[in-house]
Formats: sequence, C-alpha cells, structure tokens
Amino acid sequence: MSVHGRPVSQLEKDIRADLGFRAVPITEEQRHQFSPGPRTTMFRIPEFKWSPMHQRLLTDLLFALESDVHAWRSHCTKSVMDFVNSNENIIFVHNTIHLISQMVDNIIIACGGILPLLSAATSPSTVKTELENIEATQGMSSETAITFLSRLMVMVDVLVFSSSLNFSEIEAEKNMSSGGLMRQCLRLVCCVAVRNCLEFRQRHNNRTQEILQNAVTCKTSGEAGPTNLSPIKDPDRLLQDVDINRLRAVVFRDVDDSKQAQFLALAVVYFISVLMVSKYRDILEPQCEPGKMSCQLGRSVRQEINSPTSKETPLSFTSSKDIFLPSEDLHIETSLPHTDSGIGDEQVASILNGSGLDHKVGGVSAVNELISTLSSEVKKSQEILSEPSNVEVLKSSSSVLSISQSKKGINVKEILKSLVAAPLEGVEAGLEPVSFPDSAAKAQAVLPVQFQSFDRSVVVPVKKTSPGSFAVNTLGSSSTSTSPGLSSCSTPNIFAAASATPKSMINTTGAAEAASASASSSTSFVNGVTSKSLPAVQTVAPMPEDTVENMSITTKLERALEKVAPLLREIFVDFAPFLSRTLLGSHGQELLIEGLVCMKSSTSVVELVMLLCSQEWQNSIQKNAGLAFIELINEGRLLCHAMKDHIVRVANEAEFILNRQRAEDVHKHAEFESGCAQYAADRKEEEKMCDHLISAAKHRDHVTANQLKQKIVNILTNKHGAWGIPCQSQLHDFWRLDYWEDDLRRRRRFVRNPFGSTHLDVACKSSQEYALKEEKVVKSKIVFRSPTLASQNPETELVLDGEDDNVSLLHEKEMDNVGGPVVLSSSAQLVAPVLVARGTLSITTSEIYFEVDEDDPAFKRVDPEVLVYTDGLHGKWMFSEIRAVFSRHYLLQNTAMEVFMANRTSVMFNFLDQATVKKVVYCLPRVGVGTSYGLPQARRISLATPRQLFKSSNMTQRWQRREISNFEYLMFLNTIAGRTYNDLNQYPVFPWVLTNYDSEELDLTLPGNFRDLSKPVGGLNPKRAAFYSERYESGEEDQTPPYHYDSHYSTAATTLHWLVRIEPFTTFFLGANDNKFDHPDRTFSAITRSWRNCQRDTSDVKELIPEFYYLPEMFVNSNGYHLGMREDGTMICDVDLPAWAKKPEDFVRINRMALESEFVSCQLHQWIDLIFGYKQRGPEAVRALNVFHHLTYEGSVSLDSIADPLLREATEAQIQSFGQTPSQLLIEPHPPRSSAMHLCFLPQSPLMFKDQMQQDVIMVLKFPSNSPVTHVAANTLPHLTIPAVVTVTCSRLFAVNRWHNTVGLRGAPGYSLEQAHHLPIEMDSLVANNTGSNKRQITDLVDQSIQITTHCFVVTADNRYILVCGFWDKSFRVYSSETGKLTQIIFGHWDVVTCLARSESYIGGDCYIVSGSRDATLLLWYWSGRHHIIGDNPNHGDYPAPRAVLTGHDQEVVCVSVCAELGLVISGAKEGPCLVHTITGDLLRALEGPDNYQCPRLISVSSEGHCIIYYERGRFCNFSINGKLLAQMEVNDSTRAILLSSDGHNLVTGGDNGVVEVWQACDFRQLYIYPGCDAGIRAMDLSHDQRTLITGMASGSIVAFNIDFNRWHYEHQNRY
Repeated sequence: MSVHGRPVSQLEKDIRADLGFRAVPITEEQRHQFSPGPRTTMFRIPEFKWSPMHQRLLTDLLFALESDVHAWRSHCTKSVMDFVNSNENIIFVHNTIHLISQMVDNIIIACGGILPLLSAATSPSTVKTELENIEATQGMSSETAITFLSRLMVMVDVLVFSSSLNFSEIEAEKNMSSGGLMRQCLRLVCCVAVRNCLEFRQRHNNRTQEILQNAVTCKTSGEAGPTNLSPIKDPDRLLQDVDINRLRAVVFRDVDDSKQAQFLALAVVYFISVLMVSKYRDILEPQCEPGKMSCQLGRSVRQEINSPTSKETPLSFTSSKDIFLPSEDLHIETSLPHTDSGIGDEQVASILNGSGLDHKVGGVSAVNELISTLSSEVKKSQEILSEPSNVEVLKSSSSVLSISQSKKGINVKEILKSLVAAPLEGVEAGLEPVSFPDSAAKAQAVLPVQFQSFDRSVVVPVKKTSPGSFAVNTLGSSSTSTSPGLSSCSTPNIFAAASATPKSMINTTGAAEAASASASSSTSFVNGVTSKSLPAVQTVAPMPEDTVENMSITTKLERALEKVAPLLREIFVDFAPFLSRTLLGSHGQELLIEGLVCMKSSTSVVELVMLLCSQEWQNSIQKNAGLAFIELINEGRLLCHAMKDHIVRVANEAEFILNRQRAEDVHKHAEFESGCAQYAADRKEEEKMCDHLISAAKHRDHVTANQLKQKIVNILTNKHGAWGIPCQSQLHDFWRLDYWEDDLRRRRRFVRNPFGSTHLDVACKSSQEYALKEEKVVKSKIVFRSPTLASQNPETELVLDGEDDNVSLLHEKEMDNVGGPVVLSSSAQLVAPVLVARGTLSITTSEIYFEVDEDDPAFKRVDPEVLVYTDGLHGKWMFSEIRAVFSRHYLLQNTAMEVFMANRTSVMFNFLDQATVKKVVYCLPRVGVGTSYGLPQARRISLATPRQLFKSSNMTQRWQRREISNFEYLMFLNTIAGRTYNDLNQYPVFPWVLTNYDSEELDLTLPGNFRDLSKPVGGLNPKRAAFYSERYESGEEDQTPPYHYDSHYSTAATTLHWLVRIEPFTTFFLGANDNKFDHPDRTFSAITRSWRNCQRDTSDVKELIPEFYYLPEMFVNSNGYHLGMREDGTMICDVDLPAWAKKPEDFVRINRMALESEFVSCQLHQWIDLIFGYKQRGPEAVRALNVFHHLTYEGSVSLDSIADPLLREATEAQIQSFGQTPSQLLIEPHPPRSSAMHLCFLPQSPLMFKDQMQQDVIMVLKFPSNSPVTHVAANTLPHLTIPAVVTVTCSRLFAVNRWHNTVGLRGAPGYSLEQAHHLPIEMDSLVANNTGSNKRQITDLVDQSIQITTHCFVVTADNRYILVCGFWDKSFRVYSSETGKLTQIIFGHWDVVTCLARSESYIGGDCYIVSGSRDATLLLWYWSGRHHIIGDNPNHGDYPAPRAVLTGHDQEVVCVSVCAELGLVISGAKEGPCLVHTITGDLLRALEGPDNYQCPRLISVSSEGHCIIYYERGRFCNFSINGKLLAQMEVNDSTRAILLSSDGHNLVTGGDNGVVEVWQACDFRQLYIYPGCDAGIRAMDLSHDQRTLITGMASGSIVAFNIDFNRWHYEHQNRY
C-alpha cells in the first residue's frame, strides 16, 4: 500500500531522515502489530454504534427517570429540591447523575461535537453549508441525539444545578476524575446553547429553512422531553436566559473549589467571548457573502473516535491568502504530573484525559490506550492515510520538528474572517504520523495539525528540548525547504510528542519565565487538538463614527448581548485575581485591570465588545482561555471514547459470559435432553419390565393353573380318587424321574408323567450315520484350530482367577437388600439339561422371576417335547424358599449361578459377565452354600471359588473321620466343583469301582475285584495306556496342545447314554440325536459290555454317574421302548446285569457297598487327585496319563474375546462336544481316609462293633404305674437342653427320663468303673416320687372308641412338647412336657384323629406333622421349632391351616409315616393298599401287597428309600419308594413296633412275644434275636448314636438293649 505513489517504508525512511529521528529498525512483531490490513479483534463485537435497541433502551430508561422526577414536581407539599436533597433518594440521585455522566459526552459527539457546532454558529457562511457537514455519527441520527441531549439537560437542571449535593463523593465512588461532573455539565450547557444559536439562525435563514427543518430540531416528540415548545424565546439574543443561567450555575455552583471554578470560568470566558465577537461581526456585516469564506471549520473538524482502527488525517488551518507570518519563538513545556486540575499561578493546566485526573483510575497504559485511539479526519480529504492510529509512539526523548512558514501582510478584516476559518478541503497533508517501535515507552499519540495564530505574524521557531519536555518550535522564513508533501500555500504539520505520564500538565510559560516567548500567540497541542483549531476571538475594526446606521448596530448589540454581558462582567469581577494573572498581554501586562476599570465606568455592552475585539485581548483570550476550552473539549472526546471502549469491553465480557452461559445452557440443555431421554428410556424400560412382569405372571398363572388342574384331575380320577373305579387300570402308566433331591443330592423319586410315550415311532441310527457324524467332528476340529485359542500354560492354570485359596473375604461387609419393586433386572439364560433359554431375570425384595423370551429364534427351534420337561421357563421363586446359592461355570466361563430351593430342586442361570453374577448374588438372601458343608451363610461364600470352598469346608475332615460316607463326600466334591444336574455337560462324576462283572458271586473281600483308583480309566489297560502315551508324545501338527484322550470321561452324550431308559432323559436323548435311538450296538445294553468297552475302546474312557449307586430304575425299560436288535440277534430291553446281581436293586446295593468298602476308602483320594486334584492338569497330569483336550479345562478360552460370531459358535459347540473337566479343588495330594481299625475304638464310633460279649440288656426301668408304655421317643442328642427318653403310657401319663451320654462302653478305651455306675437312663423324678404326677398326666378325655397305640403320640425333637390325638372334638393337641399344660389345639379333620407322625427335624427344630383321621384323610402340618406351635404365625396359632390335604383312602387311617428328606407321606387305612403322597398333596401311587396283605398296621420309611409295612397277622412287605415290592415275609408274632436303622439297612421288630429281632431290610434276612422279655413290646426307639435300643413294655417298664449294627456289617460277611 502506498501513499501518493510512494511506498510506505520509503515514506517512513524519508520522514525519519528529514526530521532527524533516530533510525530504529522495525521488527516483524512490530510490523505485524501496526499492520495496515484488516485484523481480527479479540472478540467478535464490532466498534460501538448506537443501534435502535440501544436507543430504545436509553429512551425507556430516561422515560422512567423522568417519570420519577415528574412525580416529584407534581407533589403537593414538597418541592423538587426537597426530593433531590432527601437522604432517602441519595442513591437514586447518585446513580442517575452517574448515568448522565456516562452518556453526556457520547451524546454531544452524536450531535456533532461542540467544536463543529461552535464553528457553525460563529461562521459567517450560511447555516446550511455548515450544518451539512455535521453528520450523524455512531449510528444515531442528529434528531435523536438532540432529543437525548435536551432530555439529559433537563435532568441536569433538576439533579445538578438545583441540588446541594457534593459531587466529590459521587466522583470518588464511581471512579470519576475530580471535578469531572461539572466539566461535563459545562460541555452539555455549551452544546445546548450552541444548538439553540444554530436553531435561531436556521429559522432566520429562509433559504435553508426547508432543508434544515428535518436536520436540526430541538425536540422531536412529546416523549423526548417535558415540552414541545422551542427553547428560543428571544431570537435576537445571542444566548437565551436559560442558557445564561446554566452557564452561571456551572461557574458558581462549586465556587468553593477554587481551582475547578477558575478552570470553568476561564472556559466560559472563552465560550462567551467567541460568541459575542461573532455576533458583533454578524451585526456589523450582515450581507457578508458566504462564498468568500473558504475555510469551514464544521466541515473539517470531524472527530472520529469510534474505531480503534480509524484513519488519521491531519487538521489543516490555512489563511485565505498566501501569507507568511513572522517567526517567533514559543516554548511550551510539560511539567511533572500534578494532582490538581485547576489553573494555578502563571500556568494553564491542561488535562490530557478525563480519567487521568483521578489517581485511582487509569495509569500509564490506560491513558495511552485512550489517547492513542483519538483521531481526526477531514471529511472529504483526498488523502487516506494507511497507517493505523493505534499507538503512534515516539521515544521518551521528544524529537524536534522544524517547520518554516512564509510571511505576508494581511488586513484586519481578513484576519477576523480567518480567525474562525476552517481549513480548505483538498489541502494536502504531506506527512503522516511516524510510528516508532518503542512501545515500552508508552508515549502518547501524535496528531499532525496545521494551525494558524491570532497574530498576523505567527512564526514558531523550533528548539530542541530536554527529554521528557514538550516543545513546539517554528522556523523562520529563511528555512531553505519545506517538508515533502507540503504545498507552497499551506502551513506545515506539526508533530509533537508528550512524555508518557499519567497526567500531563501543559504549562504556558509567561513572559517573566521565558524571555524567548515574545510572541503573543500560543500554539499548544493537546491530545491532537490545538488551540488554533478553536474558533478565534475575531478581530473587528473599531466602532465607526455615530451615524443612524451605527446607532442601529449599537441597538442590535445591546439587544443581543444585554443578558450575556453581565455574566461575563460577573465572571471578570468574581475571578479577577485569577484572570488578571492569566489574561496577560503580549508584553506580559495584565489586561484585566484595564478592562475592569473600563467596565466599572460604563455598563454598556459596546465597551465590553470593543474590549474583547482589541488585539491584545483577542490574543490573550485565544492563547489562555482557549487553552482551557480545548482541554475541556478534549476531555469530553476522551470520555466519549472511554465510554464507548467501556461499552465494547463490557459487551465483549458480556458476550463472553453469555457465550459461556449459552454453552452452559446448551450443555445443560443437552444434559437435560439426555436426562429426559434417559428418564424416558428408563420409564420405557420400566414399563416394558412391568409389561414383562405382568405377562410373566400371566404365563406363570397359566402354568400353575394347568398344574393345579392336572393335580385335581389326578386326585379325582385316580383309581383311589372320588371319581375313580377300583377295578380300573390304565393300559400303561408312564413315570418320569422327579427333580426332587434328598440330603445326599440323590434324585430317586418317580412321579406320574402325563406326557409319557413308548416312542414306538422312533427308529435307531444306522452305522452310516455315525461315519458322517465323525467326519463332521473332524471337520469342525479343523475349522476350530486357531492360534487365538492356544491353551494357557498348565502351570499358570493352577491358580484360577488369581484368587487366594483361602476365603479371604471373611470381613467383607454384607450388603442389605435395597428397596423397590424390582431391585435388579438382567438378561439371563436359564440353563436346563438340554436347553439354554434366553430371557429376563427379575429380582424383587422377596422373589425371583424368570421369563423366557419366546421370540428368540433359538427357543423357537426347541422341540416342544423337551420344553414340557423344563421347569422355570416362567418361573417364580420366593426368597424364603432359597436354601443355597453357588457360583457356577457355564461353557468354561465363570458367569453362572445355581440356586437350591427348599423344595429340593435347583435352578441355574447364566449371565453376561461375572459382575452381573455378583450383583444378583447380593440381591438374594444370605444363605451361602447352605448348612451342610460347615460354611457360614454369607454372600461371600456363594461367590467363593471352588478351591476356596474346599479349603474352608470341614467335609474332608469328616470324611477322614468316617463321619460321612464315600458317596456323600464324592457328591460334596462334585457339587462344589461345579457339577450340576442342570447342565448335562457338567453332570456329577463317579468312579468305576468294580472290575468283576462276570462271576456268579462277588467276593468284596478280594482286592482283585476292585479297580485301581490311582489310574484313570484310560490307564487301566496297559496296552491302551501305551497307545495314549504315544499319542501324547507324537502330538498334533497344528497348534492344539497335546493330549492323551480326544474324548472325555463325562459329557452330555455319555450322561444320556447311561440314562436313556428313563424320562425325561429319553426325550432329551432323542432331541439331541435327530429323534433317533442309538444304533443297537452302541446303546447301553449291558454293564459288562460297557466296562469292557471302557477297557478296550480307544475312544471310550467314560466314568460313571451317581445314579449307578442309587437308582435301579435306570436299568429297566419300564416304558417299553424299542431299542433295536444287536448284531448277534439279541433284542435290547432292560440292561443286562452282572451275574452276581439278580435284579437292579441288587446291583445298585452291591455297587454302593463296594463304593463304601475298605478297599475303595483306602484309595479313593487317589481318584480324587485325578478328577478334582493336583493330577488334573499340569506335569502331574502328564505323568498320570490324564491329559484331555485343552478345551475341556477352565481358563483355556475366553469366549468374550472372540469377536467372530461363527468362530464363537464353533468354540461353544466344541466345548459342548468335548465335555468339561471339573474345577480344580486342590493342587497338592488329597489326604487319605483314616483306617477303620484306627477308628474302631473311638467313643461313639458307628463303624465297628466293640465287644460281642457285652450284655444285650443294659437296664430295665420300671415305672410306678403299671400302665403299658405305648410310646417311646429317644431324643438323646448331646446338644439338647434335656437329652431324654420320653415315655407315654396307655393312661396318658408321660415321663421325661433324663439320658446320660456315657463316654465309653465296657472294654473300650476310656471306660471307667465310675462311669459304669451312671446308667444311660434316669427316671423322671416327678414320676418316680409320685409327687408331681399332675404335671405329667394328660387329663383331657379321648374318644372311648380309640385304642391308645404308639401312633397316638408324637414328641418334638427337643423333648419339650408332646402331641396327642384321639380327642372326641376331632382335634389333636399340644402339651408342654415341662408343665403338662395344654398349649395348642388343632382342628381340621371331620372326625376323630386316629394317628400322628413326625418327620425328621432340621436345624431349628422345624418338621412336618401328619395327622390321620377316621374321615379317611390326612392333613400335613408344619411345626415351627422357633415358635413351638403348629403353623408359621404365632398370632394365629389357634387356627393354623394345613400345608396339604391327602386323600385316597376310603376307610379310617390307622398308620402313617412321613419322610421330609424324600418328600413323601405313606399312609395305611384299616383296609386297602397303602398310599404314597408327596408333601404337596399329590397322590403318587398305591403300594399294593400280595392278596392277603390288606390291613396295614405299622409303617416305617427310611431315607434310603425302603418302606417297610407291617400288615395284620405278622406279614411284612418291603417296597421301594417308587412302589416296587422288594421283599415279603410272615412271622409268628403280633408285631406292635417296627424300626429302621438310620442307614435303612436294618429292621428291628418287637411284638406281643416280647422278643426283639433284627433283620436285613432288603431281603428280610434275620440277623439277630435278643433274649425274650417277660412282657409284650408296645413301642421302641433308638438313641441318636444307634447304640441303644429302648423298648416300652406292656408291663409299664422300659428296657434298654445294647445294639450294634456293625456286627452285621457286610464287610464281616464273606460272600454275596
């Protein structure tokens, strides 16, 4: 960019060279800082403009303020001044004045500015020409600006001029400069006064009336001010009365503040002098042709202070002719900063900026920032300067400029005209401001100005001054050249610099101080506006001689100035001391003294005007008073600019804050929206959940209703039901294995199967199908071989999950259940034997719900026949029913959970991840893994790893001490290792223990008949072991780790293979095998054949399942399936048993005996090492020939890490087909079991009989009463409060006979003679002394028809309560054994209750009570061990409800037995078969004996599944719990009492013969006969240790027998 064709950089160089500046290179940073191009501001806010919104806001604000003031004016008693000066309005007044202060200077500039207006008012040219150039600035029209100006003026009249407030307080409070408010008021008054003058001239000049009508108005609307009337009351007057009064008020309001008042007076003197002389000129030369006036200040003085990037153009003042003024020296120096703002002696203080007057505000940088943004430009200048005017900095050493000017003579009239002349348009300003890089100096900005003196000879020589001073010198006409760019007719520019001080006071040096200041003209330079830019006090010729015309001039002058002249005189008089020192002549003489003498001698206006027109006065006023006025004007400009800067800054900050708030609002809105969306989603999910729960409840209700309907139909249509026909017999009854588990987790109970079938339409597989299947398996293995599934190092697999072996969570705080309808809801899979159903698990505060997703494609593909055997698809489980919770693995992932219920079933769920399992467990009750394993009932136990459970449990020690059987211990290991009935891939594993399946007899004393349990099945045959070892050594070529076996000892296929003959496994098998049975040669058809295959077939290493040791039904094809014909022509039906087993029950019994044998006990720990222990994996597994495919081990693969769904599906299929190894429970050898011989002499050991020479009878206890003892209850456990044998006689007299647990028996270690004296039973003292028999007698009358038998009484397990039946009111009753008092009466039957029975008790003493009646029904009741009543709720103890009603008998019920462990109630009526019910009320079956076995009298059921029934005339039957008659016999005794040993193997009977006999329960083989007694036996019971048999005799005594079932143990017999 260039200026007048010259490059900027060259121009700068020229300026610096010509003016003598030091050449300082400009850095890139500074070049960028002063870049002429458009630059982006820090914020987006543009420069300040009065927008319509601003104007509307200001209008409304002023209207509100004016309304308040108007309300004050209209008050009836108080004056406005009272309100203004009132203390209660002080804040309002202060704030309003502050608002006015902020607005005044801006509005003045918007009106055109005081100088342009004053120039227009004093110009001899037409108003039109002048006012055309006063443009609307800052976006506000002049009309609006004038309206605001007048409204502000009215407010000032009221709040400032009429009030007595001290403004110093406001100025201090609002951080304003001292005295600034009054200076602002003066500017406001001057502006309004000049506008009034212009308005008069506008009206006076008809030619421009129409044009100016819309441009210059005083008030535009009624809203704009209090009145629409023009303020011009007298158009002939120079100033109106109101303006004069305001000027007087400004000067004299704070006259006490001398310096401030002096400054204001000086400015007013200048203002009035200019106007008076101008008026005089107008009167003198009314016909002056405006065209001759070539300099118009109004056009040239246009202050642009809006934009910090506006251009700077020099002000030019030239004469109308080519004149050369004589040069004179003038020094204007800047003094150090002053703290006052007045005009002192011999100095005129010039305030550089308004804010600089206050110490608190501004500072160097603030001052510089304000000053640097000032600029001025000629409206139509041909020169547009490119340098930005931001900060034009000079060095702290003020440089010296030399300017020359020619001089010529000029007449007075022309000088008068030129005094107020504006510069010519088109005058070139050849130089531009020089920018210096020393921004650190923070010097003030420079404005180039061409100016002209009052004097005809203005020569301003230039002298160099010291740094920090301010100098303006002019050179004489002898200078050889002018600066570049100056035309010959123009005066040169002046560059001046002020030092960077917060407040620069510009002192004018008087004659006494500076001899060189001989010229009377002052050329001061303040903030870019010189005193020469002011309208001059014009030089006017002396008054002509008196003529008629002159008289009219005098009259006009008097008329025009009669009001304003007194004000000027008043100021001259009041401020005489100050003004006399200030207004000095050209030779330093005091002008005011002479003037005051003149004014005192005459009051005429003419003299005053003549005085002002004199050359000395003009020079002095222009030099001194003009300096004050220009300072006043410049302060206004600075304040205006500061206000706009402040507005922009506040706007920037506001926008920044608003943007931040907007961003926050957007963020909050987004958060709100997301919250709403989340809330809506949650509500939708909740509604979905509610719908889901409702639909699930409907499904459940439907299922329950169907079950209930089926139950009712079964009860009614049963052969023994109300609608049944006694002779009816269905062609085929179908049965299925129930999911009920006993205490050892055996599933033995069969229930009716309404969906049963013979599957006659099902074919068997052909050989070719197996070939195809094997090809598929090989292909899938090939597909599956992937490096991503490489096995972990076996060493790292030893510690799963990185958890410590010990349960380290002992002190973990248990979380309480949180409230709410649905505590947790999660997607889950129900894991059933051959089905995994996706659905939703929901947990409330008291229940678990599962609802299957019936729309799931996988679920739709499931065979409906499989679904009917799957419980829980629409399941609901109460928290009160939960007994144990285990964490489980599914597909080798630790993401499943199994819950065991009180109804002895379990349900298994798989979740997305382990974290969900933890959440679910913490929502369930604190039950741990139950009470069986010696572990605390805590949630941390449910979440413990299998290894932690194993370490923490006491079961291993109990097994070592032989307190639990091998079977029970193996079931424990399977359970904690994750084996479950709900996942056929993780079915419990049991070992083969026998090897002899061929001989006719099996000798369990021969070691050769037992398997070597230290080797896996694959290692038993040496030849096959070599094959497997070679396979491992050769390994596979791919990345699969080497293994011995490609099949597993436990898979879903092998489980179904074993159980194919019983439902629901038959249906499961068919569902998994394309609805076909196995090829006959592959079907499980003979135990011998299966064992042989396990020894010879390289792909068969199957172990057994627990059913081999308890479920004979699995070997019988009871449903008549067509399983095909083997190649040798043999039809397959039942499983062929070994020769030594005549029937399935024999095989199961002997197999179980072998499992419990000493040979197995001694080496079972080695098999545990292989399956659950340290030989399961790692180097020990390699040595033990026990390595399986790597995908059978936990930790070998993480399914979540497999992204490819096809690969994941293939992996899952492989895991399903390969089988799954149980969790590893220990990484060191398992301890062996203690030997039987080692334990045989320990006290109370149940294993070996001690001394066969012991007496059979221990003691006889005879009661005082001779009434037969009809009931004996031996509750002798040591932990009871009162271990005792409770007896009840026929006369209903009971005795609580204390039991003494003897430490040892004769011949045993620890036996002593002292202990021998303590007999085991001590007679009840109340009965023995016959003193408290009232506490032992049940006096309530029983029905006379009732025969008192042992069935009429039940004693609770803690000996504290006795239940008695047979009462005439059809009730049975509860009595306290301590007091004999009645505690509860239970009604429910429609006839007399004839028999009672109690189930075994569990922890807490809870048990089932069954009552049988003559009404042919039985009621099942619940005894609460906690409340000691029948029923759950003690508040309703009088009216408990039975748990079930059992029907089917058609005669009086006479005997009943209940087994809680099996969930069965077996009852017999006077005649007819015994019936088997479940404890839920379902009639399972009738136990029908041979033809003459029709009248049952006694029933005993063992947990081992034997049901012994005694019929009349000495007939006995042994039924299995599934209704099969196992044995029968007849004896020659009328038996009154029968008893089964705890293991169910032995039966004890006694009757009228008085002989106690011991039988083998399975086949009624007699084992022992005790010596006969002298009376019949009516009742009997065994002590808790199975060592003492107590019989109740018909003679009223009890007899204690020594009994030791171990003496008849099978291991002491030779052959079976």
